[in-house]
Amino acid sequence: MSAHIQTFHLDIPDAAVDDLIERLGRTRWPEAMPGLGHGIAQERVRELAEYWRFGFDWRAAEARLNRLPQFVTEIDGQRIHYAHVRSSRDDALPLLITHGYPSSFAEFEKLIPLLLERGFDLVIPSLPGFGFSGPVRGPGWAMGRTARAWASLMAELGHFRYGVHGGDVGAGISGALGALDGEHVVGIHLVTDPYTAAATATFLPWVAQRLNPDDEIDKLALSRMEEFRKEDSGYLAIQNTRPLTLGFGLNDSPVLQLAWIAESFDAWTDLPIDVEQLITNVSIYWFTGTGPSAARFLYEQYHASDWGTPPTVPLGYSVFGADPTVARLLEPAEGVHWVEHERGRHFPAMEAPEQLAEDLSGFFDGLR
Repeated sequence: MSAHIQTFHLDIPDAAVDDLIERLGRTRWPEAMPGLGHGIAQERVRELAEYWRFGFDWRAAEARLNRLPQFVTEIDGQRIHYAHVRSSRDDALPLLITHGYPSSFAEFEKLIPLLLERGFDLVIPSLPGFGFSGPVRGPGWAMGRTARAWASLMAELGHFRYGVHGGDVGAGISGALGALDGEHVVGIHLVTDPYTAAATATFLPWVAQRLNPDDEIDKLALSRMEEFRKEDSGYLAIQNTRPLTLGFGLNDSPVLQLAWIAESFDAWTDLPIDVEQLITNVSIYWFTGTGPSAARFLYEQYHASDWGTPPTVPLGYSVFGADPTVARLLEPAEGVHWVEHERGRHFPAMEAPEQLAEDLSGFFDGLR
């Protein structure tokens, strides 16, 4: 083990757990507003806050996560936390999995045993500024710098031939890593869905320019892009421009942190997810105080010019909740591994872990 690497064990102080419960009990709820479309409904947040306060057992979640071998190291001046879980198979392929926003390494809790069975050694870092990799110690942490840190991490671990997988921000980092470290990356596997593809396309003006509004598929893609711009991008606009202002609330109010994360999970999932897994994820943000620095990561990416170059290594996609707009928006090149699923959305590791595990195995088994 490198001298920089230290074992890590979750052990949140009792005082912090007690403080959370006390703060939840003192929530000053706003007067409920009629109508839909203004954000997450108050009854939904009350239901989740009640569960967080009375039904959720952080110590049980902590013990469950501590069954995963975890470590911390320092790369480029930043503390990096990661789980490193090894398969019993001799031919195991190292696989670096990167979460997105507003998630954490706990997103993959149900996926991990399925991938171990299929012969993967897993490296699952927390993004800089997220969870136990935070908060960040300075500006500049966006996808490009994170990809460089991941390349350093894999070299530090002695993994010189490995695959990468991610969704959301993690997809961008995985693509950047494949371009940066193509000598060692055997393949890139990404997850997406029609709404994520449309939302991403709103930041790529050339995509809309090549779509034909008289074509039914293009018309649907364009309408989703417009819906994202007008109705669904508020969370991103705030974090892209005023993360510090938002951070005061995220760091002081557990209900704001809960609502801020739960809104995205509710809106971006098609299949049911485990409420305990959701609250575990929210708890990681709360106990580490990294809501503000996670928001800052999105700000840094929005203002970044370091987009890197396209990767040349094998590429695979799993498309959840698939329809024809995704291929139209992404225009996958010939030879790209492409699998579509009728159900699921933005968090398939939580919504459909069996299907995702099969897809990862199907893609990487040919690259071992």
